[in-house]
Amino acid sequence: MVLFSIYLIIKRKPSFLGLKPLKPKKLGNSIEKLGASFVKLAQVLATRADFFPPPYLEVLKNLHDALPPMKKADFDYVFSIAFKPDTFKYFEQKPIASATIGQVHVAKLHSGEKVAVKLRRRGIKGQVLADVRILNIFNTLFRPLFSHHTKHSIEAVISEFGTMIRQEVSLNTELLNLEKFRSIYADCGVRFPVPYGQYCCDDALVMSFEEGFRFDDKEAMIKHKIDFKPLIQTLVNFYVEQMLIRGFFHADPHPGNIFITTKGEIVLLDFGMVKTVPNATRVAIIELLQAANAEDYELYISASKRLGTVAYEAPTAELAEFTSKMFGIFSNDNLTNESMQQLAFEVLESTRNLPFKLPSDAIYILRVSAIIEGLGTTYIPNFNGVKDILPLLIEELPRALGAKSSIVETLFDEAKALPFVVTDMKHAMKRLAQGSIQTEISNDQLAWASTQVQRFAKRALIGLVFVIAGSALVLARESWEIYGFILAGFGIIRIITL
Repeated sequence: MVLFSIYLIIKRKPSFLGLKPLKPKKLGNSIEKLGASFVKLAQVLATRADFFPPPYLEVLKNLHDALPPMKKADFDYVFSIAFKPDTFKYFEQKPIASATIGQVHVAKLHSGEKVAVKLRRRGIKGQVLADVRILNIFNTLFRPLFSHHTKHSIEAVISEFGTMIRQEVSLNTELLNLEKFRSIYADCGVRFPVPYGQYCCDDALVMSFEEGFRFDDKEAMIKHKIDFKPLIQTLVNFYVEQMLIRGFFHADPHPGNIFITTKGEIVLLDFGMVKTVPNATRVAIIELLQAANAEDYELYISASKRLGTVAYEAPTAELAEFTSKMFGIFSNDNLTNESMQQLAFEVLESTRNLPFKLPSDAIYILRVSAIIEGLGTTYIPNFNGVKDILPLLIEELPRALGAKSSIVETLFDEAKALPFVVTDMKHAMKRLAQGSIQTEISNDQLAWASTQVQRFAKRALIGLVFVIAGSALVLARESWEIYGFILAGFGIIRIITL
């Protein structure tokens, strides 16, 4: 019933064969009962404001994947295959946190260090793989019922989700991600746990125990007199570094994975969901930010097409007008958060039939953006991405574009690149003289062209079938001539109106 309800909600159908979609709260409860995979998928789908009305979006965004701890027999089994009996000086069997993939315990090594031990739930890998298979089966069943762009967006979500959750159930992968983060982002103003690799395996991850409180704990923030604004600045800068410069980012920065120390330091936890951003995607995001800052909405739509969130054939002028309205709403200081959302959903509803897409590269980027904006609303009234985060991102664009910290370094780099520029110009002039200039076509353009060719071919084939059938009737019997001419005429009309 959950997947059927989601189908009806996305299609904006009030009912089908007398069955109605579940109400928001009941849908949320049903998803949580289905377990880990479905909760995480729903959290990803919650980035699609064009799929779900506001009441459903609110429920999906707030789904939690907390679960009761493992049964003692399961705990004993996992512990026995992960560790030797004398690995720890002390081990607290009651977990301090328990989620879908695993649970976390406090322990102490014989050398005296206090550590956090993450144990993977028994059988969770098999359960997750089975869930992904079920989702793929249902997607195959429902796929013909969706429009071209919607079906590809849903496929992208399920495919990317399947890839990510397979990585998340491997604690060896999480260990590698943590080590890579500590190496790459050592100087970004964010702390990471210290892993103890000699004690780790695919069922257990041992790391330093990090003291602190959740990012959304307002009482603790006030108690320790910590200013929120520098923290959000650090967090935004850190994600600019991850997404636009390094192309390697933490894809699950919800409040439980971001701790604040009493000294006001940010500690990032849980490295099961980590994504790589392709270079072409990073360039498209930078172009989006530049266009948004310049309020050049046609350029913004062009960059969105390159990013893949808008179909190649989408009407640029119409979408630019829509984008202008959305930016106008979210940059209006006189609107409350609620009125901003209401106006935005009204504008979004008017564009529901436009060809928006959700490519796999953009899924977790959008999710991270939504989570960070949600963190901001905890402390700043009417906080939103356009008014509060965009200026911070624009400040970091020179770094994302590779600009150096001083004019001397920039000039030196430009001077080093000059011989290559001259060589490229010579090659271009030679090709121009030889008449061998080539035009590159993007994947989206090829996909659009392929769709158009298939559509025309299908119509032409149906028309041809009617012509052949009509001709056969004319030749078969004189009394059938009138029907044959009608069929053949219909086929000819279909072909010439392609």
